[in-house]
Amino acid sequence: MEAWLTHGVQMYQEFIKGADPRVYDYPLMQSPLLPTCVLLGYVVFVLYLGPWLMASRKPFDLKPVMVLYNFSMVLLSAYIVYEFLMSGWLTGYTWQCDPVDFSSDPMALRMVRVAWLFLFSKFFELLDTVFFVLRKKNSQITFLHIFHHSVLPWSWWWGVKFGPGGMGSFHAMINSLVHVIMYFYYGLSAAGPRFQKYLWWKKHMTAIQLIQFVLISIHVSQYYLMSSCGYQFPIFIHLIWIYGTVFFILFSNFWYQAYTKGRRLPKSKEQPVEVGLPRKKHASNGSIHVENGGPRNGKLKSN
Repeated sequence: MEAWLTHGVQMYQEFIKGADPRVYDYPLMQSPLLPTCVLLGYVVFVLYLGPWLMASRKPFDLKPVMVLYNFSMVLLSAYIVYEFLMSGWLTGYTWQCDPVDFSSDPMALRMVRVAWLFLFSKFFELLDTVFFVLRKKNSQITFLHIFHHSVLPWSWWWGVKFGPGGMGSFHAMINSLVHVIMYFYYGLSAAGPRFQKYLWWKKHMTAIQLIQFVLISIHVSQYYLMSSCGYQFPIFIHLIWIYGTVFFILFSNFWYQAYTKGRRLPKSKEQPVEVGLPRKKHASNGSIHVENGGPRNGKLKSN
């Protein structure tokens, strides 16, 4: 057993030598141990500890907190989009098979910073589920929701650790752009009934998600079609393509069930329908929750 552990440690040490040294001093980036513990703690809290602590307590009224949180996420997501554009996508990238720039050029370092900031935003989004626990909306904490919120930050940690930037950052930029729109919607919804008249575009939230997955899948598909692709991390391309395809299917099913078959919820409720479970009603982080690539707050969100 000791020999097996020693061999495993040696393999990890050899593997981690390929990591990008420029990200080492960023918070959470020294080792996968801390982010893994944070995400495991998140899962334990939302599945067991949180519901147990809230069992004999009244749900918290978090509307003011959620308004502040949602509009803060709008600003953060908008800033991330801007930084992705200015650190490569509008300042030198070809929008094709762009490789990661591992130099110390200021623009390359700017890309490293925004890649890490996107990762940090994924940990910040764990509050989505915490709000559900504190509001005793436990029925909305589904397997898909937890899987999405825990796996995405963990997988992106490896992306930032080894290849911050290049072709693999396109989906992060698009995802952040979608989050600007979504969190703005959630913020208005959480602000109260007087803003409901401005939420007529609920149906279009799902369309935005579908467009996101199409754009991401088309972009990464260039890796398979170009004979001389310079991007250095094919494993990330495979994961992004699988992720985009799977969630495109899920959101297409949601669109079909909710709109084509006419199973919409009453407008007065402003509640979403669970992916694959169109008849199950949910309340969200203020209202309809169509998620970032996956189920969020128990509902559809983006990726």
